[in-house]
Amino acid sequence: MHIKSRQGRPESVNRYGIFMHEMSIAQSLIDILKEEMAKHGAGTLRSARLHIGQLSAIVPDSLSFCFEIMTSDTEMEGAKLIIETIPLKGTCRECHHTFEIKDYTFECPECKSTEIDTIAGQDLSIVEMEVD
Repeated sequence: MHIKSRQGRPESVNRYGIFMHEMSIAQSLIDILKEEMAKHGAGTLRSARLHIGQLSAIVPDSLSFCFEIMTSDTEMEGAKLIIETIPLKGTCRECHHTFEIKDYTFECPECKSTEIDTIAGQDLSIVEMEVD
């Protein structure tokens, strides 16, 4: 099903109203977790701890909901996602100061340069799995 967003662009949603972005991420996450479980002979996933960057465009609650729906009636049913949001950090190319980027303001608080390299807060990573 497709709906129009307020900006007039179509956005894909499933029957639960969840944007397909988190659904596809949840599926990729499940595939990776299954692969790791198989490598280590694990039968049951209890939890997976994730780091989700502030600038990753992933909505943690939506990802958790999609994961729960997609793992129901599977060997992963009941597994919990433990999500930590990683703040956006940058380093100034001019003065080399490292800082947390607040309110998406890409300006060095020391020298006011806008020449900033982001060094954290953009990724999604699986940090740990608890299995039986």
